[in-house]
Amino acid sequence: MTPEHASELATKVCGLAPVIPVLVVDDASIAGALAAALVAGGLPALEVTLRTPEALDVIREMAKIEGGVVGAGTLLTSKDVEAAKEAGATFGVAPGATARLLDACEANDLPLLPGAATATESMALLERGYTVQKFFPAAANGGAPALKAIGAPIPQVKFCPTGGVSLANANEYLSLPNVLCVGGSWVAPIDLVMASDWAGITALAAQAAALPR
Repeated sequence: MTPEHASELATKVCGLAPVIPVLVVDDASIAGALAAALVAGGLPALEVTLRTPEALDVIREMAKIEGGVVGAGTLLTSKDVEAAKEAGATFGVAPGATARLLDACEANDLPLLPGAATATESMALLERGYTVQKFFPAAANGGAPALKAIGAPIPQVKFCPTGGVSLANANEYLSLPNVLCVGGSWVAPIDLVMASDWAGITALAAQAAALPR
């Protein structure tokens, strides 16, 4: 897969809803119910971070849910890419980008949202062909004002900012012309997940899905 094709597919994923839920799940047995609740609320693109021992099984379970588009986050190595693809991930997200990671995603036909925090990093990815990127960590790197500033000289790159994004500030990002969507964990808070409050999560997802962009 070429970087250009990867960016085309990433654009489609980011276009599914204003918010991509960022999910840290350590119990695969509730993965299907969680995914179904989010999809029912209007958030079909789901990022499962590879931060727990159960993450790959979580991806396998969520991939079974009709209407869901499941991706793997926190991709750091080529092994992560291969394991995520085998588990059923249809896109990947990384906090940064290395040549080996990009090579692995391209070799395994896994569309990637590679992370960039600076204009230099964004330019390097653009030079390789990646026109859709993840701005991370968004809040720590200046938030929406910083992303707006990057967009002035590099308007051809579109972003999914993640890290410190919440319902309170999501509109600041979504109003920018270089933002396709945002990534956030607030739509699946741990208290509702632990309580199996799927109706509550569907309600939060619907609220997020209604955000203007």
